[in-house]
Amino acid sequence: MQRKSDFVLRLALIVGDGLALVLSFAMAYFIRVHVDPRPYEFESQLYEFTMTIVWLVPILLVILAALGLYKKSVFLNKSRLPEIWRVMLAAILSVGALIVYDYFTGENIFPVRVVAITSVALSFVFLMIERVMVRFFARQIFKKNYGTKRVVIVGEHKNTEYLADYITSQPESGYRLVGIVADKKYIPNDLMKLKYATLEDAMKHKRADVIFQTDESGTEQVFRKAIEKHMMYYFVPSETALSSHFGEMELVGNTPAVLVRLTPLTGGAAVVKRLFDIVFSLVAIVIAAIPMGIVWLILKLSDIHHSPIYSDERLTKHNKKYKCYKFRTMNPEYSGMTAEEAFLKMGKPELIKKYRADGDYMKNDPRITKVGRFLRKTSIDELPQLFNILKGDISLIGPRSLLPGELENYGDRSLILAVKTGLTGFAQVSGRRDISFEERRALDIYYVMNWSLMLDVQIFFKTIVAVLKRDGAK
Repeated sequence: MQRKSDFVLRLALIVGDGLALVLSFAMAYFIRVHVDPRPYEFESQLYEFTMTIVWLVPILLVILAALGLYKKSVFLNKSRLPEIWRVMLAAILSVGALIVYDYFTGENIFPVRVVAITSVALSFVFLMIERVMVRFFARQIFKKNYGTKRVVIVGEHKNTEYLADYITSQPESGYRLVGIVADKKYIPNDLMKLKYATLEDAMKHKRADVIFQTDESGTEQVFRKAIEKHMMYYFVPSETALSSHFGEMELVGNTPAVLVRLTPLTGGAAVVKRLFDIVFSLVAIVIAAIPMGIVWLILKLSDIHHSPIYSDERLTKHNKKYKCYKFRTMNPEYSGMTAEEAFLKMGKPELIKKYRADGDYMKNDPRITKVGRFLRKTSIDELPQLFNILKGDISLIGPRSLLPGELENYGDRSLILAVKTGLTGFAQVSGRRDISFEERRALDIYYVMNWSLMLDVQIFFKTIVAVLKRDGAK
């Protein structure tokens, strides 16, 4: 729950904002028709008006996101002023956007101007009320230590003491202090029980989600430790470093801290990507249901003793293991075995070196059945992974999934596992099996560190072309 708390909070805000906007526009229309005593010369169509707003809500939510209203630093800030003026601006821009839409489409969304004016005021009021409610429930949950992020503070600096005091006195901040690595003069007396000699010692005894570093000593080692453990890393800069900080600046209480992100795919971007995955997988499953049923039947008739669906253990975000679903393409005799084990079992150990040297690929792999070769050639064997996407195990687009055994010889695995693996990805559309293993992993790292919505769109369309042309599908 700790790692998903930000996602859940932002999702609650998005859903709440959407409902608040629909309610405010519908209420503005209702007031003009049923409360305002002045006569009107238009036909009352409250339901049609409300449904139009429902369909246009995504546009309005984009406006709220662009104004930073889904940033945790804005939402949980003690001062309400930054949020208030942004919500007011969002209300004005939302109505303005609908007026522009109305002008170009001629749908006559607002039959009279007073509905638009009233919508601005009600949107502001309802959004603020809804956000106060979400904030109240979030803080009550955080106070019970449910969904809070476990924090270790590292550093010989006065900010260590301040952050420790702030986090322990403000449970509603969403943080819970579990360890401090610093000299005792920087640790409040009542928190000495949380003191550890080294970061390794703290990690050994406590599970943590976040590291705050308050000095500049050994930042590379601390940052690397955060990567390896899939933790968030904040660097609290000195006064002289504030003007040249990198990453995203946040205020923790009154202390500026730089969140050094491994990937841009966080916060609101992660919510949008997950919502797209859900919609895409549901639609794709419906469209592919008959073809998948036919393939399932063919595989079952060809081998009644084994399931047509093969599940293999893979790794996804934060080193989490999941069962990857595929149509069975390999002889069941070698299922669940590594390439080395399978080739040794069939008495062909000389194939091991060739298989690994070619980037875990071999033409006419003796482990694969004739039907399996066709399924792999057409990428049909990947279709059951749509259910993995729907479940949230993986994303439509992301790094290629890792086998647990690959971790032993892969130094940058923690970077790749900073995001969910994908059904397709940058490496797959850049040659798929025609590029080396090292090149594929380098492309995966590039994707993680340079993610953007536009990059996902490009990969999506390149995947369609690659599948149709069967580029690299062997």
